[in-house]
Amino acid sequence: MAVKVAQEWLNSCSGCEISIVDMGERLLDVLAQVEFVHSPVLMDHKYFGQLGSGRHLEIPEAVVGLVSGGVRNEEHLEVLTEMRKKCQVLIALGTCATHGGIPALANSYRNDEILERYYSTETTDKCEEVPSEGLPPLQDSCTALDEKVKVDIYLPGCPPNPDHVFSALVSLLEGRPVQLPEKSVCDFCPTVREGKGGVKKLRRFLQAPQYGAPGEPLDKMRCLLEQGILCMGAVTRAGCGGDAKTPRCIAARVPCRGCTGPVRKNGNQRFDMLNALASNGVDISSLPESVSLLRFSGAHGLLRPSRKGKEA
Repeated sequence: MAVKVAQEWLNSCSGCEISIVDMGERLLDVLAQVEFVHSPVLMDHKYFGQLGSGRHLEIPEAVVGLVSGGVRNEEHLEVLTEMRKKCQVLIALGTCATHGGIPALANSYRNDEILERYYSTETTDKCEEVPSEGLPPLQDSCTALDEKVKVDIYLPGCPPNPDHVFSALVSLLEGRPVQLPEKSVCDFCPTVREGKGGVKKLRRFLQAPQYGAPGEPLDKMRCLLEQGILCMGAVTRAGCGGDAKTPRCIAARVPCRGCTGPVRKNGNQRFDMLNALASNGVDISSLPESVSLLRFSGAHGLLRPSRKGKEA
């Protein structure tokens, strides 16, 4: 008997859903064992009945629920709450769902500041009234799923690697625990680390680092952080490379940006990175700013506006 699966997306970009499709032929193996009973990205299933005549949100009961995106408005919360109610196992799919993701950068500002910026700029006339009719009210901040409901399984990544999505689904179908990498990106990075501690200041990634000779393998390239380029690998959970292990950004010869969130579930990438830099003699004042160290993990109260409206 096929396992029933429900899927939803909240304030997401659909990258996590593309990761499901990116499983390739393996998706056919999964589909042979599951039945999608609700998935806006794949099927036409309305919230309030196919004719819109219902008065209550309708999501069928399922064994597994996949939810991508975080919670930004009241509609997101309503949908998430219903998914939690109808699904036996709830999976937070992607870093927006697990740690807030890019949308949580908005937590640096109050809602009125954001609306003022978007509806009254120097190049447009000031709106007399911010649009609200038919729109769900914003919540005070953008949150991860587990700030609102209980989450059973976390699959971080922006987007999560298809290998991990596949292994997680197969593990559930076979009744095995879902296992993900528990080390940092640096633990799987093949670049050369000399460990001399010679870097005192960081520079922006505007000039190409030393890649080595054309065609040379990654294990001949020097660590980007040791070249003075900020790389978040030390405080970021491994897994972006999937079964290949090699971190995706590093494979492209660019520094890690931290998309899989902190190594520890409740970690603080910003604090941990600043601490790591300072303890290795790097002048952290050479960073133009530090808010972006939380560009993927600003939920759970880690980013919030100050009294003056600026990030705290």
